[in-house]
Amino acid sequence: MIITHVLFVALVSLLGASQVYADSSPSSDAKGMSGAKGTFSFKPTDHTPGIVTWWKDTDGVSPGVAGCHVGTNEQGVPNGRMFGEACLDDGMLVESNPGKGVIHRHKSDIGHPDKFDCNAWCVGEGMTEGVCKVASAPPCEQSAVCACE
Repeated sequence: MIITHVLFVALVSLLGASQVYADSSPSSDAKGMSGAKGTFSFKPTDHTPGIVTWWKDTDGVSPGVAGCHVGTNEQGVPNGRMFGEACLDDGMLVESNPGKGVIHRHKSDIGHPDKFDCNAWCVGEGMTEGVCKVASAPPCEQSAVCACE
């Protein structure tokens, strides 16, 4: 539990410390979604360079659902590593990918989450406005979501 909280706090601190720009187009699951700004490279706080790591996402690319990115082995057995989605200082949502429950690899332990403009996503969903808010997403202690009105 402490490791989860430390990873989340470090993620928010790391992402908040500098402006995060999209370095690629949106992931295949986010492509065509309102508010999708593209993916960027992300190193977890306990980054282990030079190895392939395996992960599973609890919500897929769903800005309206708080998700948790769970570290696993290649067979999908959890290994204790995890981090939640997050709000950046500029209000953007860090949305992990790919689809819900898909076991996938991070080459050199580097992931490529999507960035979402929550206001644009919410308007695209037929709402008036939206913001990124901290939320719960077990097993992660903390995550984030696009909250629409």
